[in-house]
Amino acid sequence: MTARRAAAGGQAGSRPAGDRRAGGRRAGDSGTREAIGEAARAQFAEHGYRGATIRGIAAAAGVDPALVHHYYGTKEALFAAAMRLPVVPSEVLSAALTPAGGMPAGPGFGAHLVRTALQLWESDELKETFLGLLRSAVTSEQASVMLREFISDSILGTVARVAGLGRQWSPAEAEYRAAMVATQMLGLALTRLVLGLPAVAGASVDELAATVGPSVERYLSGDIDLPARLVCSRRPRTAYPRRPGGI
Repeated sequence: MTARRAAAGGQAGSRPAGDRRAGGRRAGDSGTREAIGEAARAQFAEHGYRGATIRGIAAAAGVDPALVHHYYGTKEALFAAAMRLPVVPSEVLSAALTPAGGMPAGPGFGAHLVRTALQLWESDELKETFLGLLRSAVTSEQASVMLREFISDSILGTVARVAGLGRQWSPAEAEYRAAMVATQMLGLALTRLVLGLPAVAGASVDELAATVGPSVERYLSGDIDLPARLVCSRRPRTAYPRRPGGI
């Protein structure tokens, strides 16, 4: 349903279809949320995650930008709703990965990250939608750009923040390390959920966390060979504080 049809349907015979109420609400609010969602899907597909804006989505839906924020809050939450994700990834990751007391991530964080991601990917609420996004990303350039930008801005940004990369490394090195984590995590998702490689698909979540986790942790905090352009930007490393029991 388009925004115009939604507006006309809710106020037939009393207001013009394009009439707006105070605060930017269109006449006939019943279809406004759906119209915003449809406009968001089209804008994200056409412009990518970064190129699509709340203002542009609002204009395409025929509503005031304030109404987009009213229904969805943030751009990330709007993207999640438009892609039919049942959760906002950064919120779930932040809650699951932040250690008690808000201290920086310590030893064992890599395994904890792998376990958290696998449990989220394979949950009944998310699995089919996540699989659809992965399959689209490997077959469609538009979907690939959109998912890449969303992962970079929302998911990797959250991991870098929770892991304290900004406190240990320069911004450029922190970005590089987070991207290396993505190679492990997305590779794991593709081989387990899309390709179904027997050794990976047949392993338990705990087994994969124990195997892949140390590699993830090395990318986050260990010694790695950096591109020459990043070596000169390195800052002294701040060691993880050790706490009993790790995460």
